[in-house]
Amino acid sequence: MNNQQGQGLLETLRQAVVGGDVQRTEQLARKVIQEGVDPLLALEKGLGRGIKAVGDAFGSHEVFLPELILAADAMKAGTTILVDELSRRGLERKPTGTVVIGTVAGDIHDIGKTIVATLLAANGFDVHDLGINVPPDKFVEAVSQYKADILGLSALLTTTMLAQRDVLKAISEANLRPKIKIMVGGAPVTAEWAEEIGADAYGMNAAEAVTKAKALMGLKP
Repeated sequence: MNNQQGQGLLETLRQAVVGGDVQRTEQLARKVIQEGVDPLLALEKGLGRGIKAVGDAFGSHEVFLPELILAADAMKAGTTILVDELSRRGLERKPTGTVVIGTVAGDIHDIGKTIVATLLAANGFDVHDLGINVPPDKFVEAVSQYKADILGLSALLTTTMLAQRDVLKAISEANLRPKIKIMVGGAPVTAEWAEEIGADAYGMNAAEAVTKAKALMGLKP
């Protein structure tokens, strides 16, 4: 395959992600491998550009949550195929950083946290989403297991904000605090609260959370 054809395939892959077409994205990811296109290039120029375009459109209210989730599902499907190929070749994709994220104990709100997780993944982070109602010990376990760079704690109720502080305490008691940056967010959460409990950053919305995460990794927004 010549360079022009390769660029065309990557653009088609990008469009499949933007369209949220999981099956088409999987087919194109396999074609990337069959045609000898660099899987790393396909991850960056195809899948990455696709999900970033949808993330940007979501941030400017041009698309909505269903479209973002569909695009994320397509990206994940393609990523699995391409990363498996890299592993088969003995290569490795270097992520922007590793993030563990979840909604704290007592809170079952999911949408905001899911949006943040999706946009972090779109920006090259390896994201491990623990879901909702996550107790402190599960956060500690995941941070250790995945060797996370960043821990994201979501709380959508005033009553569950206190659980964010409980997680920070558990992280400290496990002697993991020096190894990880902690971000907090959610409707009732403020920058003042983040400072009070000793978090490293506060994200007012999903886009700001990504900017703050990159800053914590020493990267430009």
